[in-house]
Amino acid sequence: MYVVESKEGAIACMVLALLFLGTWPALLTLLERRGRLPQHTYLDYSITNLLAAVIIALTFGEIGNSSNDHPNFIQQLSQDNWSSVMFAMAGGIVLSLGNLSTQYAWAFVGLSVTEVITSSITVVIGTTLNYFLDDKINKAQILFPGVACFLIAVCLGSAVHSSNAADNKAKLETLSVDTNKGSNTTDVPPKSSQDLESADYSSLKPKAGTADFLVQLENRRSIKVFGKSTVIGLFITFFAGVCFSLFSPAFNLATNDQWHTLKDGVPHLAVYTAFFYFSVSCFVIAIVLNVVFLYRPVLNSPKTTFKAYVNDWNGRGWAFLAGFLCGFGNGLQFMGGQAAGYAAADAVQALPLVSTFWGILLFGEYRRSSKKTYALLISMLLMFMVAVGVLMASSGHRTES
Repeated sequence: MYVVESKEGAIACMVLALLFLGTWPALLTLLERRGRLPQHTYLDYSITNLLAAVIIALTFGEIGNSSNDHPNFIQQLSQDNWSSVMFAMAGGIVLSLGNLSTQYAWAFVGLSVTEVITSSITVVIGTTLNYFLDDKINKAQILFPGVACFLIAVCLGSAVHSSNAADNKAKLETLSVDTNKGSNTTDVPPKSSQDLESADYSSLKPKAGTADFLVQLENRRSIKVFGKSTVIGLFITFFAGVCFSLFSPAFNLATNDQWHTLKDGVPHLAVYTAFFYFSVSCFVIAIVLNVVFLYRPVLNSPKTTFKAYVNDWNGRGWAFLAGFLCGFGNGLQFMGGQAAGYAAADAVQALPLVSTFWGILLFGEYRRSSKKTYALLISMLLMFMVAVGVLMASSGHRTES
């Protein structure tokens, strides 16, 4: 079994996790904005998300020699370690609920703001819990100023959303004037002719950030948000943040047994074994809920069927890729956390740095916004850059008990 032991190795895992975890939401958002039903996308994503955990377990979890004190992945499957397994599965359940919620929150408040708020809540609550669960191996004088930076970032993120919403409202007020002039840039081709992975929308899309751009986006996307209160989106976002704040502490308890629930002589769950059970529960919850949502959709999304999902190949490759990125990102986060402390590993929650980049590049977020919005956006990103550096600097070193 491969074990990350050095602080440098742990930080490398965190950096890779940050890149992966900041990219997969952009892929799911891309598909929703191109009209693919979120139920179809999330079912595809869940398959490869579980597959990533299986790959990690059968490679890193089986590398090298094993012993009674340090069994490999296959050996641990038959051990009496169900108390720890239940913690791991509980973590997978809350993560699945959080991921599912954010898929709808992205439609209401945008990719960047959703990631900022959920990540900040995760760090404020989850990092504090992990600090005490890890017996304070992280440097408090460095760690908690980093947590404070995330708390400031959530305030700035809310301000960015409010300012950007006001900008969009002002743009839409000009729409009637544009329409009277004969502007008609919101037509899209029939759904049957759209290939979400290869279609060329460049000739159809108006300039990013314009009123026509916002209307065309609304016409094409699968979740309609015009006329709905943004309070709904913020409520979903905060719910997701609370879910995300609990999955890492639950995983910490699964791998380190701080509450001494294992029987004497039973070794702690390895990261790879815990991650496997974690991903299985995440998969089950996602499949059950999304199959229900096929027939009873939420937020007025269109109804569909399982047969329609099976036959829907438009964008499936992107959804599969998103699942792999999330799965490997979570695995790397846990590998780094086991070595340097899960509180420090919460630095990967600075993923809005990556998500905001994709939001601007792919979706035209914040294009043609006000100077106030730009100032708040820059302040928010700077705060995240400070926070991720401070949290990684607080990394400790876990000693085997």
